Amino acid sequence: MMHAMMNPRLANDAVTFTTGLPLVQGVDFYGHSKRALDIIISTLAILACIPLFLMVAIAIKCEDGGRVFYWSPRVGRAGRRFQCLKFRSMVVDADKHFENIRSLNQHTDDRTFKLPRDPRITFVGRWIRRYSIDELPQFWNILCGDMSIVGPRPALLEEVQRYRELDYNRIDVLPGLTCIWQVSGRGDVPFDRQIVMDLEYIRSRSFLTDLKLIVKTIPVVVSGKGAY
Repeated sequence: MMHAMMNPRLANDAVTFTTGLPLVQGVDFYGHSKRALDIIISTLAILACIPLFLMVAIAIKCEDGGRVFYWSPRVGRAGRRFQCLKFRSMVVDADKHFENIRSLNQHTDDRTFKLPRDPRITFVGRWIRRYSIDELPQFWNILCGDMSIVGPRPALLEEVQRYRELDYNRIDVLPGLTCIWQVSGRGDVPFDRQIVMDLEYIRSRSFLTDLKLIVKTIPVVVSGKGAY
């Protein structure tokens, strides 16, 4: 594994990266088919969701007058940083209040932070988070190539700085909108278990596996279970 290159403090530029999957005469069929699926689905999703995007944007703006979108710095494949696009679901100055609630973390592992009733979440934010609507703008990240439909969720820089050696393996691939633990409990899954599931996906990933996870994601999102 390319751990030295994965360190986000070193990876400010693009890096050369190989998935390790078999190539046939120099062609990575899985990689190309996965990218094609990403482009097709993200393009269709963005076009189909335009009316929803407009309604959510108006609701967010009407609630407190703040910005509609939130650009969250994340760590992508091989440690490359990118700006993850989301609908803003928290108060405008939410980041400034994080230290005041850090001790309320419901995850026993300090590498991640989860708080079911985070006081920083707005009224609109609570609804769009429940059904993962806040994450729909990430189809733009997918279209741009920073993310994929399926893959480990994009990590925050402060999370990666607390990673153990094994944890870095989850950023060997592009981060995704959905993954195994997203369809197996979402935010209720402990971080150690998330790592196991992410590594399981990386070892066994295939075009068929991706399709299965995409299909499984739909009822999970509709149910809203495990969404914070």
